[in-house]
Amino acid sequence: MGVTPETEMGREASVMHVRCPERVPEDVYRQVLEQMAELSSVVQALPPSAALAELRGALRYHGVDAVRLGEVLRVRTVSRLGVDVRVGIGPSISVAATASGRVPAPGGVLAVPAGRVTEWLAPLPVEALHGIGPRQAQALRDYGVHTVGLLAAIPPATAQRLLGGRPGRQAADRARGVDPRPVVPRALPATASVRRDFTRQALDGAGVRAALLDLVVALALRLRRAGQAARGLTLTLRFAGGTAWERTRRLAEASAHEDDLRTLAYRLMDAAGLQRGRITAITLKADDLVEASRVAEQISLDAVRESRLVAEAAVDRIRARFGPDAVRPAATFLRVS
Repeated sequence: MGVTPETEMGREASVMHVRCPERVPEDVYRQVLEQMAELSSVVQALPPSAALAELRGALRYHGVDAVRLGEVLRVRTVSRLGVDVRVGIGPSISVAATASGRVPAPGGVLAVPAGRVTEWLAPLPVEALHGIGPRQAQALRDYGVHTVGLLAAIPPATAQRLLGGRPGRQAADRARGVDPRPVVPRALPATASVRRDFTRQALDGAGVRAALLDLVVALALRLRRAGQAARGLTLTLRFAGGTAWERTRRLAEASAHEDDLRTLAYRLMDAAGLQRGRITAITLKADDLVEASRVAEQISLDAVRESRLVAEAAVDRIRARFGPDAVRPAATFLRVS
């Protein structure tokens, strides 16, 4: 699709909004963020599949226009990751995000010149304006406001009456191209994951559960060695035919202990309600990692738990000397290939 040269845009059009394909895997999304960080030092993650970048410094550093940076990003994500992206460029977050939403799949670059924002926005359907949800769009349409230009033309007080105080004021401002929000650098919380692929479709429930326990042990050991603790777990099951099931749950408190991770992982597996699902892969991910030294150790009156923690520390020393498989739960020997 057509793009607008930076010479027509002026320096103000320096916000880039990037949309990845829906349901993009988190590891691929993280790699897209890394590609953006190679172009700009100010990148704001908007999980699960979008991101912002402030390009002012990047334009000076790279010596190219904003459209060129958008095209470079697309080439890199396609060639390196096999993922195309939709890129919108404008003088503000809402304009850039509205522009990226107008790029047809699978990808492209659309830039809106700073001096032509209201002209470009005016004919768009009101629901195309970034920040306008389906209910808000319907409320505006019921009042006869079908386009962004009409929204910009009505008094702000009317927009506030139709959409509510703050949302109405924001919608009226954005319809006029006014959005003072800055791009704020924000990375995704750290995660760690382990995965098990089956050479043939796994049907045996006990074998699948043993494979999950194997992943728990490996993940917990990785976290402890890195001095990290997880605040939550995500379990992803992939099935024959390419479908997947995924659930996330939070731990009561951040932990890297096998008992805590195993209990939550089993609850996630139980929630899947598997009967005879043909599983091809299991991924267990530790979410929202923090430094273990920052986790307050709670006084426990559970003697069994305390004994297991002491044993875990001893087992870690054995594994450090003889390898991670030197000591494993007996159940993990029930494997499925």
